[in-house]
Amino acid sequence: MYVSPKAPGYIDVHAHFVTDSYVRQAREAGHELPDGVPAWPSWSAKAHVELMDRCGIATSMLSISSPGVHFGDDAAARRLAREVNEAGADTVREHPGRFGLFASLPLPDVDGALEEIAYACDILHADGVVLETNTHGTYLGAPGLEPVWAELNRRGAVVFLHPTSPVCWERSALGRPRPMVEFVFDTARTVTDLLMAGTLDRHRDLEVIVPHCGGALPVLADRVNGFMKMFMPPDTEAPDAVEQLGRLYYDLAGPALPRQLPALLGLVGTDRLLYGSDHCWTPAAGVEAHVAGLDSVPAPEGATSWRALTTANARRCLPRTAL
Repeated sequence: MYVSPKAPGYIDVHAHFVTDSYVRQAREAGHELPDGVPAWPSWSAKAHVELMDRCGIATSMLSISSPGVHFGDDAAARRLAREVNEAGADTVREHPGRFGLFASLPLPDVDGALEEIAYACDILHADGVVLETNTHGTYLGAPGLEPVWAELNRRGAVVFLHPTSPVCWERSALGRPRPMVEFVFDTARTVTDLLMAGTLDRHRDLEVIVPHCGGALPVLADRVNGFMKMFMPPDTEAPDAVEQLGRLYYDLAGPALPRQLPALLGLVGTDRLLYGSDHCWTPAAGVEAHVAGLDSVPAPEGATSWRALTTANARRCLPRTAL
């Protein structure tokens, strides 16, 4: 793939890593086939950088994907979160400018999460945090998680949401890989939970990134907005769910074209769009095809390319990438 040296390098906000230790512990916890996909991916920083160079990706923000770090035991989750965060931070230090880190938190353990926010942000200098859409059925608008949101808001943190399987997947997934459909709806489910709980309205200093073009949110936004207004107490001003969704960022990982991206643009402006590869869970060939697709289609009016547009947005959302 040829990328002009004058073209800006993509900033990939949706990139993943795994370690041998993480995969071993996940398998021991019963995640032999994570979310129903055929196998765990392999990952190395060297191979990732080589892919980035082929695709014209300047910087990738690393995070742990589903199933996250909490497998049922709070103490073990705290240890695993610290382990993967330190491994990610080591990779960032070893490859200056090429990687950033969204740190994992051991939710729904609130005390452990608050401790890890402080360590990840103040010691490891993480660029933000990654939150799974639910952990053992606890969704992100749960009242008990309010201290975590308050602390993230106090720090003006970047929060990258990532879908995982719902607790009812044995019935709802119909035996198919959960990333195909369940992830799309679990993203919509947890963001709707945040809207209904008032979390996004209370904490407006956050920069929240929603993956996969918002999942099902672009087609559900008006429905959610209507229900929110319908269930407000009398004489209470109804929140505007569409306005709140318009303040979030959305990455373009997955099959954004030809249908999902236009639907998203009906909900948000082009200044809220970010590039995402979903590597290493999306194989290298899929990343290359995705980049080639974005590079080959016309950008919205006022932008020279999708590459330039999403990169400028990422530098605003993640100021360290502009240095």
